[in-house]
Parts: sequence; C-alpha cells; structure tokens
Amino acid sequence: MLIKTIFAGFGGQGVLSMGLNLAQAAMIEGKYVTYLPSYGAEVRGGTANCTVAVSDAEIASPVASSPEYVVAMNQPSLIRFQNQIESGGVFFINSSLVEADIARGDIDIVRVPANRIADELKSPRSSNMVMLGAFIRKTNVVSIESISRAMKETLQKKPKLIAVNEKALSAGYELPGL
Repeated sequence: MLIKTIFAGFGGQGVLSMGLNLAQAAMIEGKYVTYLPSYGAEVRGGTANCTVAVSDAEIASPVASSPEYVVAMNQPSLIRFQNQIESGGVFFINSSLVEADIARGDIDIVRVPANRIADELKSPRSSNMVMLGAFIRKTNVVSIESISRAMKETLQKKPKLIAVNEKALSAGYELPGL
C-alpha cells in the first residue's frame, strides 16, 4: 500500500499542519512516511501545499505526480491540482471558500464546509482540523485516535489550542455522508 496526498491552500490556513499531523499519525502507527512541504516566500496569505506519502514499505520518492487524494482549502488550489489527481481518486474541497466545480467525472468529490463549521465552533482558525477529520473518516489512511494523538503532540507547547482543535477534528470526522 502506498498512498499519496496533497494538502493545498493559502499560507495560514494550516495546510502544512494537516500534512504534518497525518505524517506523525502514520508514524505512530508504524508506517513509512514522507512529508514534503512547499510554500512561497510570503507564507501567510501566499500559496502553500505539502505532499504526504504513507506506506507499509519504504518509499522511493516523496513526489506525488498523481496523488490518490487532494485536499483543496481554496479556489487556486482546486484549479492547480484538479488535473493531477489520479483517476478514481478523492478530491476534498473546502466548500466554504470554493465555488467552482470540477469538470472531471472520474474522481470522487467530497465537499466539506470547513470554514462554516469552524465558525460555528467559534474557532475560525480550526477549519484545517475540520477538514482533516473529514479526510480521516473518508480515507481511513490512519485512525482518528492516531490523528488526535499526533495533534496533541504537535500542540504540546500550546495546550490552550488542544481542546478546540479536538472539537474541530471530531466535527469533521462526524460529518454525515462520509
């Protein structure tokens, strides 16, 4: 099993954090992992993306020319990655910010109103964790327990953020229809 995922959005949306949490959760489960972040010089507000590869065997290359999964947190990310995802893959779209449709009929599209849910939780900056929860539920790449543990390790120096991010993760994971 080799699964490659691209997380993409604006800098500041937490896309690198989503990828890092997935990579750490996979390591917790004893899987092989690569994590390849990419972002512009302006970071917050600029574009950012990362590729995470998870496997039960050693990984030859961290590059994902045709990933199984893409998570697009904004419109430019949808436009950039819609033709890279492999046929039969799953494209996760933050439907709170993305209005355009994908013209491809050979992929599954999952619309997650991540920003709206985060706003309802009174934590607008946790939209990335809402999306990550939905991603984990749909893909089963790692368990929700491993993601939760990885998130807590990532935020150990910011303990005030753990509870709200845990709520956001659960809200995404428990979305109906996934």
